[in-house]
Amino acid sequence: MGRSRYKIYDNNYPYFVTCTVVNWLPIFSNPQIAQIILDSLLFLINNKRIILHGYVLMENHFHGIASGEHLIKEFGLFKSYTARTIVDYCSETSNNWLLSQFKYYKKRYKTDQEHQVWQEDDHPQAMFNEKVLYQKLEYIHYNPVKRGYIEDPAYWRYSSYKDYMDGKGLLPIEIIS
Repeated sequence: MGRSRYKIYDNNYPYFVTCTVVNWLPIFSNPQIAQIILDSLLFLINNKRIILHGYVLMENHFHGIASGEHLIKEFGLFKSYTARTIVDYCSETSNNWLLSQFKYYKKRYKTDQEHQVWQEDDHPQAMFNEKVLYQKLEYIHYNPVKRGYIEDPAYWRYSSYKDYMDGKGLLPIEIIS
């Protein structure tokens, strides 16, 4: 994952993670690209590589609360795989504008690749106590409301909010109780 100054020091706690698209490009407003993210997270969950406790996928970033033995490594692999898959999708669908943006915003020192989809840092933050954990969970679920997209977080498709309201979201999560 590169040059992040953020580290995970204790795997006994869930971490709040943010993954942001370069230049905040709104690529997840395309349902096919959003599905790439969901499918990749589902793979990590089903293969017990991460435990997802909460999430929201916005048009240009992902927030999650997750835990796992090798969380930083898994999110690095997640970002690498999804970036490659998104670039391949853009190539297959002739989305030359988006490919040009990924090329333009690629860091100069990344000489081994032509495109960059994700910003480098995930900013993991340990959730050492319940108060902080629930603050972050509320922040995640109300992100689309704060942005003015919806009035009630229950209406945001790409979120774990429904899971916490005795419903079922798009991804299996382990509810924090």
